[in-house]
Amino acid sequence: MQQNLKQYLLFFIVVFITINSYGQFKDTAKWKALFAVGFNYPDADGFVKGAYAQSANFPTVNLGIQHMFKKQMGVKLDFGFNRAKSGEDAPDFKINYSRINAQFIYDPSDFIGFLPNRLRTILHAGPGYTFVKPLGNLGDNKQSYLNLLGGLEIHYAVAEKVSVYVDAAYIYGLTSLDDYDPVLDGLGAFNGNMFNLTIGLAVSLSGCQFCD
Repeated sequence: MQQNLKQYLLFFIVVFITINSYGQFKDTAKWKALFAVGFNYPDADGFVKGAYAQSANFPTVNLGIQHMFKKQMGVKLDFGFNRAKSGEDAPDFKINYSRINAQFIYDPSDFIGFLPNRLRTILHAGPGYTFVKPLGNLGDNKQSYLNLLGGLEIHYAVAEKVSVYVDAAYIYGLTSLDDYDPVLDGLGAFNGNMFNLTIGLAVSLSGCQFCD
């Protein structure tokens, strides 16, 4: 697990340096890098009968690059990794759930009115692709399918170009679980929905946060 986290951190640092170098030559770019960690909950309906995951699984790691066209609207591309483990009374299994999503971003903060200047709310949603890989000798039950993600971020600015944020997101799997006979043949398979709760940092990579 520590090795996986090191790989994701290295990936984030490389992307950060690359895009920041580009931003130094184009100060009007509106880019942000996002990094968050937290917990996940896979919907029990996505597992075969009798199998379910713990109610809170760690880690969830999200890495993203965001571009704002205007102060209220933008897009982002992000990658998410989740590790989930079987519940207390379920047959033993672990799964790696990875996804990549392209999302539309909308910031309604200015229309809410009563929020302090340092606080922003971000709505995000978009399609993506999910990869599920059971660990151990259950690897034959790996799956991949389309998904739809929707979520809400709450950002608090701690510096001119840095904010901390909390993100609650729901990932809907556009798929259905295969029929296994016997059911135990499908242990570790997951065709379902995932809830994420993460906290992280958003770092501006350009000369100005929002440029018109």
